[in-house]
Amino acid sequence: MPASLGELSQISGARLEGDAGCIINALNTLKLAKDGEISFLSNRHYAHQLPQTNASAVILSEDDFKNCPTNSLVSETPYLAYAKIANHLYPSTELPEYIDESAVFGSECSIDDSASISANVVVGNNVVIRSGSYIGPGCVIEDNVEIGENTSLVANVTLCHDVVLGKNVILHPGVVIGADGFGLAQEKDQWIKIPQIGSVKISDNVEVGANSTIDRGAIEATIIGPGVKIDNQVQIGHNVVVGENTAIAGCTAIGGSSVIGKRCMIGGAVAINGHIEIVDDVIITAMSGVANSIKSPGVYSSGLPVTDNRIWRRNVIRFKKLDEIIKKIMSRLE
Repeated sequence: MPASLGELSQISGARLEGDAGCIINALNTLKLAKDGEISFLSNRHYAHQLPQTNASAVILSEDDFKNCPTNSLVSETPYLAYAKIANHLYPSTELPEYIDESAVFGSECSIDDSASISANVVVGNNVVIRSGSYIGPGCVIEDNVEIGENTSLVANVTLCHDVVLGKNVILHPGVVIGADGFGLAQEKDQWIKIPQIGSVKISDNVEVGANSTIDRGAIEATIIGPGVKIDNQVQIGHNVVVGENTAIAGCTAIGGSSVIGKRCMIGGAVAINGHIEIVDDVIITAMSGVANSIKSPGVYSSGLPVTDNRIWRRNVIRFKKLDEIIKKIMSRLE
C-alpha cells in the first residue's frame, strides 16, 4: 500500500526532514534499498551503511540524522516507528469466509459463519470457533476447545482437549497447545504416569511461534497472559503462568509450575527451572540458566560468551580447582 512520507510521518509520529510528497512503495534494508523504498537504522552495527544508502527515506534517531544522505523520518524510537510504517505498507490480507469440504467435524460444534476452515482440518466435539477466526490446513482441534474472535491457526496446529484461546491469537505452524505435561512418579526402577487433567488458557493478543509447545496443567491450568509473544521452538511446562506482555525468544525452556512476571524479556536458549518465580520487569540474556527465583527487577545473565578453545579448556580446569583455591586462601587469612 504506497504512501507519501507525509502520511508515514503522521502514522509513525516521526519528524519529517525532506520531501513530504515522496511516495514510498516498499521497505528494504539500508544496503539493498532503492528509489521508492524506505529503510531504517536502529542498530549501531549497521550505521556504516547509512551514508551509502540509495533509499528514498530512512527512519532513524536524532544522532544519526546528520549522516543521512536522503529524506529522513527522525524518531526517539526508530524501531517502533518502523513497525508502525511496516504495518501500514503491508496490511494483513483479509481471508475468505469458507469451510473446505475436506474438513471433518464432531457433534455439537458452534462455528461462526464468518470463520474460515481450511483443507484437512479435524474438529472434535463441543468445539466453539468464534467470528473472524481462521483455521489453516491440517489443524487438529480436539474436544471442548474454545477459539476466540479473529484468532488464526496458520497450519498444522494441534489444540488438545479443553484448551481455551482468547481474541486475536496467532499460532504459527506446528504449534501444540495442551499436550500432557511431564508428570511422573517414580516407583523403584520404573515411572508411573500422572494424568494431566488441567488445561491451557491463552489470553487475548498472544502470538506463539512455529513448533513451540505449551503443556496442559497437571490439575490447574497453564496460563499465558494478555499480549505475550513467544518465539519459535519454545517449551513451556505444565502449570506455568506467564504474565502480561512478556516476550520469550526461541529455544527457551520453562520448567513446570514456574511463574513469570509481566513485561519480562527472556532471551534465546534460556533454561528456567521449575517451581520458581520471576518478578515483573526482568530481562534475562541469552543462554542463561535460571535455577532460583528472581525477586527484583533488572537484567540477569549467566551464559559465558564463546572464547578460544585452548583458553576455555584452561578456564575449565581452573574452575574445577576453584573450591580448593578458595579454601587455601581462607585458611591463610585465618
